[in-house]
Amino acid sequence: MAVYTLVDDEELIAFLATYDLGPLLSCKGIAEGVENSNYYLHTGAGSFILTLYEKRVAEADLPFFLNLMEHLAARGVTCPLPVKNCAGLALGRLAGRPAVIVTFLDGYSIHHPEIAHCAALGANLAQLHLAGADFAQRRRNALSVEGWRPLFSTCASRAEEVATGLRALVDAELDHLERNWPRDLPSGVIHADLFPDNVFFLGERISGLIDFYFACTDAYAYDLAICLNAWCFDAEHRYQPDKGAALLDAYRRIRPLSSAEIEAFPTLARGAALRFLLTRYVDWLNVPPGALVRPKDPREYLAKLRFHQSAADARVYGVGA
Repeated sequence: MAVYTLVDDEELIAFLATYDLGPLLSCKGIAEGVENSNYYLHTGAGSFILTLYEKRVAEADLPFFLNLMEHLAARGVTCPLPVKNCAGLALGRLAGRPAVIVTFLDGYSIHHPEIAHCAALGANLAQLHLAGADFAQRRRNALSVEGWRPLFSTCASRAEEVATGLRALVDAELDHLERNWPRDLPSGVIHADLFPDNVFFLGERISGLIDFYFACTDAYAYDLAICLNAWCFDAEHRYQPDKGAALLDAYRRIRPLSSAEIEAFPTLARGAALRFLLTRYVDWLNVPPGALVRPKDPREYLAKLRFHQSAADARVYGVGA
């Protein structure tokens, strides 16, 4: 979450008049995250989140995301529900952007996950994958291996501003992953961005999953690799085997991994690290003036990528023979 687009008070009041949510009592921008503009809304009907879609989110994809949240919620996954206006529509426009109001979830994000949090995440991720298995819509993952080289090319000439030798490292890694990326793994709906700030806890229990705006159809094990990168390293970006084992074991108890998924896991982990290295790198270099946003340091994922490059097989992560 972040704020790129500032909303005029009169525009917001007019927008809310198309909903049956009562009067606006307060509105506050949310600075966390990097993708869309988000506001905490308090109205006569309660608390909500207002999202204005920016940057990488295509308006044509919004029905996929909104329908997916409704589908998952109906199958027991706690996630925000889109709020429909008086005309029965969930999607509107505000400040020149596509805009949606969703329900507010209680809970808080864990900035330094412990073993129990990683285990809870693994179980919830597996449940999400099973709950989405019968979701009829599909969405290609535009930020998978085919999209990484075009993304990097937009800013490749500035790579040395982030880290010495970064351009050569990314070029070589792209060559490797394009040659070796696994195909035909078990696939379906994945979240694709389930970082700690997108998971709410009450104690050690997960109270909600949010921010489904990178959800797509892709390999389930790739989603697991994204979570391992985001949850199972310490503040110095060193892999924590006990957290990784907790995440993976809890996931596998609900949705067992195939031998092909286990064999592919080091490559998937490398790809997940490169994906977030590249998107953070592009965001780092392109923060709009005046935006209320905190760009995340891409060098975190450079360190994680180097760790995965050293992994001989999946036993490094606690799975495999």
